[in-house]
Amino acid sequence: MLLADKGYDTDEILRYCMENDIDAVIPPKSNRVVQRHYDRYIYKLRHLVENAFLKLKQWRGVATRYAKSTSAFIGAVTVRCLFLWLKVLA
Repeated sequence: MLLADKGYDTDEILRYCMENDIDAVIPPKSNRVVQRHYDRYIYKLRHLVENAFLKLKQWRGVATRYAKSTSAFIGAVTVRCLFLWLKVLA
């Protein structure tokens, strides 16, 4: 499955997806003559994931990757995700 925004709504990308049996969830551009159908529910889920990454990147240690090792970086991301999840639960 390919989840993308309107910027990727080109005939070439859609043709490639059809040829390779890939479900494309790309909303059509407003200037398309024939508006295509896309799964709005799955697209909304993509938006939620994108917003989670934006919130994650607001933390300076994650955005600039100050950690020297991969395990320290993953630990920082995990801690930030815990703080974000606790905000949701509160």
